[in-house]
Amino acid sequence: MVEKQKVGEVFTYFAKPCVAGIKVTDGFLEIGDKILIRGHTTNFEQFIESMQVEHKPIQRAEAGQSIGVKVRERVRPHDVVYKIQANG
Repeated sequence: MVEKQKVGEVFTYFAKPCVAGIKVTDGFLEIGDKILIRGHTTNFEQFIESMQVEHKPIQRAEAGQSIGVKVRERVRPHDVVYKIQANG
């Protein structure tokens, strides 16, 4: 069974480096977490391979932080970010 938990929302997208600006609103995100990004025209899953805060690499982001995450597809402001966890 797969469980998804809302952890944040996209507030911007940088096309050239393919980076999503994400505001973490609930819980936390770590390198290696699997996320789902979903919006009106966005719907894909990926693992977090790199995260940054003000151009500095981080391993974990807590609620309240704004982070940059490398993404493999275009995202849009207001897309919702979910953390996916496989149970059992």
